[in-house]
Amino acid sequence: MSSSRPGSPLEQQLKRLSSVESLGDLSERQWKVLKFILVLVAIILVYAVIYQIGMARFEGEERSFLRSLQTVINTLTTTGYGGDAPWQSDIMNALLAWYQISGVIMGFVTLRILIIPLFERAPVILDERLTAKDGHVVVCEYGRGKDVLLDELQESDVEYVLVDSDKEEALDLSNRDYQVIDGDPTKTETLQRASVGDAGLVVVDARNRNASIVLTARQLNENARIVCLTETPQRREALERVGADCVVCLPALIGQRLAEKASVTFNAETAPDVIGDGPVVRELLVRRSGPLHGESVGKTAIASNPELRVVAAWIDGELRLPPREEDVLTSNATLVVVGPEEAFDAIRTQVTGIRSPRTHSSVVVAGLGEAGQSVVDSLPDGVDVTTLDVDETTDADVVGDASERTVLSEAGVEDATALVVAVDDDDTALLTAAVGRAMTDDIEILARMTEDENVSKAFDAGADYALSEQRTTARMIASEIYRDRIFHPIGQVRFVEFDGEPFVDHTLSEEEERLDSGVVLVGVRRDGAFYTADDTDISAGDSVVVAGTDERLRELEHEIQ
Repeated sequence: MSSSRPGSPLEQQLKRLSSVESLGDLSERQWKVLKFILVLVAIILVYAVIYQIGMARFEGEERSFLRSLQTVINTLTTTGYGGDAPWQSDIMNALLAWYQISGVIMGFVTLRILIIPLFERAPVILDERLTAKDGHVVVCEYGRGKDVLLDELQESDVEYVLVDSDKEEALDLSNRDYQVIDGDPTKTETLQRASVGDAGLVVVDARNRNASIVLTARQLNENARIVCLTETPQRREALERVGADCVVCLPALIGQRLAEKASVTFNAETAPDVIGDGPVVRELLVRRSGPLHGESVGKTAIASNPELRVVAAWIDGELRLPPREEDVLTSNATLVVVGPEEAFDAIRTQVTGIRSPRTHSSVVVAGLGEAGQSVVDSLPDGVDVTTLDVDETTDADVVGDASERTVLSEAGVEDATALVVAVDDDDTALLTAAVGRAMTDDIEILARMTEDENVSKAFDAGADYALSEQRTTARMIASEIYRDRIFHPIGQVRFVEFDGEPFVDHTLSEEEERLDSGVVLVGVRRDGAFYTADDTDISAGDSVVVAGTDERLRELEHEIQ
């Protein structure tokens, strides 16, 4: 949870008001204030018209509307009567007396509705801060870094409501402009307050209360997609039976993503046979302090160089093959780029972390919980895997503390090509990464982090790749919202040469937009030269080099035949 403190109530109200761009952005309280102001203005205008008519009929004196409006405002605010006092008729005196009384009433109402909430911490009804919802996401509880998820949703312009049973935490989040209500999400009334009946997606993360929340949500909305997060895959079938559309075991998901990163290799050794001797395959590592961090793929120095082509990108544990131009590079991203060596030399002053792709034949997996077991199960058969865990009941190859040098040595870390740290505790994971890096510089270390803020620490400890459970879960939920096709390869991404005839009269970028994820057009080989620019026209006699997994390459071959 972020430690940033909310400002004063007045600052919070002004900040919320500044974020309003249309009437649809107004919260329930802002609508109430707007309606009150409109009614107040209407009453004053009606009072002014009545006074103008009364002066002409009962006092025999004509008054302009603005003069009448001034007198009414003076009376309502008890600042005086203006130049018209005293009045001769009883009717006008009675009218002005009523104006004074109603002015006092309006003052008290204005204090209660407008002024007091700005300066005092009066009881807050969080529901009043919600904007109108339809087709939104309802998140029930969520214990994996709420601000990480909510920031992801807000940056994606996704409407949401978080239901938090902890009232103080809900108030803190609401004061930081998140759309949050407090209440028990197992209760029908609470989910109705979150407008779950109009929701498009419901995310449930309440451990032993998951089934109860799923049943309540399904009763209120038969059409919403329900995603349930759990710590163990043993509950998948039961949760699906009670109405969950998708059940995700998060430790297993993290393990699968780490296994993908450790096992998916871009075959740089055989690439020259396909793309020629000139171009090479390189990985570019993105770090928080580096020049690529926070940049979108399309705005990097690599994308602007016509000799370089971004083939793939690992972003928050997902392999984008190819990445979209608008994909933002996070602190643990890795770009896979093809181009001539001299083109990489030209950008070394603009980017850092350029290295050759690595292939792993021997992997040590530290930690055999749900995450570690998922790593082992997801690695391909050809990889030699050694497991270690502090618990001897896990049947690990080596039993002991993964952060101990002697234990890592017994597991063969010095001779392994990769160390996957999948222990449950971040402190232990950081120490394990540091000890592993101190033992050898030749190994690639991939680490699982529970807290997103510890990812940067993992890199400082010596990890080459770190995956945050909080960030990965947030990205997974965002993918569920947009129903993105997430590519989960295990094995090798190969470079294959196709005859250019099926692609003739189109550019590389045009053909790439037509293809599904999982394959990418690397470039065009023509008369011994290799072209990678997006606007390269494909002509008769050209060869097109495509990168992809065996499965997707076979599908592509079938499509173009």
